[in-house]
Amino acid sequence: MSYKQVKVPADGEKIIIEGGSLQVPDNPIIPFVEGDGTGRDIWHASVRVFDAAVQKAYGGKRKIHWMEVYAGEKSFKLFSTWLPDETVEAFSEFLVGIKGPLTTPIGRGIRSLNVALRKLLDLYVCQRPVRYYNGVPSPVKHPEYVDMVIFRENTEDIYTGIEFQFGTDDNKKFKHLFKEAFPKEYAKMRFPDTAGIGIKPVSVEGSERLVRAAIKWALENKRKSVNFVHKGNIMKFTEGAFKDWGYALAKREFREAIVTERETWILGNKESRPDLTIEENARMIDPGFEMMSPDQQNEIQREVEETLKLWDTHGGGKWKSKLLIKDSIADVSLQFTLIRPRDYDVIATLNLNGDYLSDALAAQVGGIGIAPGANINYETGHAIFEATHGTAPKYADLDKVNPGSVILSGEMMLRYMCWNEAADLIVKGMEGAVAAKTVTYDFARLMDGASEVKCSEFGDAIIKHMN
Repeated sequence: MSYKQVKVPADGEKIIIEGGSLQVPDNPIIPFVEGDGTGRDIWHASVRVFDAAVQKAYGGKRKIHWMEVYAGEKSFKLFSTWLPDETVEAFSEFLVGIKGPLTTPIGRGIRSLNVALRKLLDLYVCQRPVRYYNGVPSPVKHPEYVDMVIFRENTEDIYTGIEFQFGTDDNKKFKHLFKEAFPKEYAKMRFPDTAGIGIKPVSVEGSERLVRAAIKWALENKRKSVNFVHKGNIMKFTEGAFKDWGYALAKREFREAIVTERETWILGNKESRPDLTIEENARMIDPGFEMMSPDQQNEIQREVEETLKLWDTHGGGKWKSKLLIKDSIADVSLQFTLIRPRDYDVIATLNLNGDYLSDALAAQVGGIGIAPGANINYETGHAIFEATHGTAPKYADLDKVNPGSVILSGEMMLRYMCWNEAADLIVKGMEGAVAAKTVTYDFARLMDGASEVKCSEFGDAIIKHMN
């Protein structure tokens, strides 16, 4: 594409995808949006960290060619549009990009620039790693137990924005049609005359591609488990279906590499008692077996029989080396990720649950100020790495805030590009700066003996500790 607003670096090359694999040249062009409010300070600190890590890791043999693209307030001031077509085209053409926090325009235009970019590029995975860096202030006793990666579905659920506002003609029309077609369901609404209405779509395709991405990533990175977090006990045909479709896909596409939690019980029972009958095994995995109907009991026994057919590949303890697939209810998960965090590793979940979990987990390891994130389409290769916090306009241009979220999102980006040596240096630098208590105000006020530094100086400290 011929760009008018964007200046394409002459010495750089595009990242491409071939055969499902990202092909990254030594001189990639990477689009960036510096962000609104504090985004300006954060980007200036972060880009120096990225460049330093690449230089130190590869001795000048590799270099990122940064290409500024525009969105948010800066874009509106320059071009009278919050999200220019050129920006979307640049992220689409160059595949991998990074952005700071953006202001959501007030009014009835785009509800969120971040959501708009995700939808336009079909970035169906919101990937949020959450881990502890030694020395970071935390409200929990053992933040070092937290090491999870959330795969949040990014395109469906209630975030599709299909809503009918109370008092509008559309709301009245929808409720009239709903009442006519589904009177029993309509009657379930407690106060229908004054109710706003929202729709929660969850599809087979959307669920499967999210789960597939989570399992593939977990296997490639030698993680121990993938947990489907859902509220299927209440929303049986959306959240419950997500869980069921996830298990079905795991067994269909990854059978040799995975084992479900219930399968481990069945196999373990047989290993400890080789003479165990099918019915005895069924009773052991379901304590309520006695109270079940004959059809339900037969279903459990068929499950045992099917699992024991895996004996050659999974029996005799072989299942212990497989990727464990399990599930948990969302409210239970919010509790257990706090009190039993070592039970969780990779989490695959729907949009709203992922939103809650991401921020709740970030609070355990230092807050959203250092929480990285990415929006990825693993099929096309498109990825935008981003700050997970807001713009904090009252601190804009004060060189004050913590740049950790963008810096660690850049570390994710480098790892996505398979530039792991540079990514490792960023982690080393971050850990070193925090351990030395050379930190920005948000950490300094919570740490004894800390040296409070500016946003830019924190970037300097990270670079210093890469050595």
